[in-house]
Amino acid sequence: MEKEVFEVFEDFTKLKARKDKITFLQEQGSAIPAVKDVIRGCFDDRLKFILPEGKPPYTPNRPESVPSSLRKLHRDFAYFVEGAASSSMPKFQIENKFIQLLESIHAEDALIVLSMKEKKSPVKGLTKKLVEEAFPKLLS
Repeated sequence: MEKEVFEVFEDFTKLKARKDKITFLQEQGSAIPAVKDVIRGCFDDRLKFILPEGKPPYTPNRPESVPSSLRKLHRDFAYFVEGAASSSMPKFQIENKFIQLLESIHAEDALIVLSMKEKKSPVKGLTKKLVEEAFPKLLS
């Protein structure tokens, strides 16, 4: 069974050595594009989210009844950043699409997406410096 994004980040937090963390991120980033997209959303200063600050009103999913996966829906991130797919959409549509995304993925993945939107690391130990070492071209 494929791991969800939050499970990858849980595994990341168990690693101690910097070298192991970098190798792990590189492996998971190539195997699961959503992981790399979340990391970029958190640490790339060029990406500006066009969503209101704070936690939107959404109902987190129950883990046993998740209809979709962040592994599939990460492509929707393009609707939530300045100058991307959202340029022709009204703000309320963008915000509704964001809430729909949060409600259709695992509750733990929704928390990761919310951290990304606020430009905060989703887990302890994941820093911009570490990301730059793991993916030298991702943030430049």
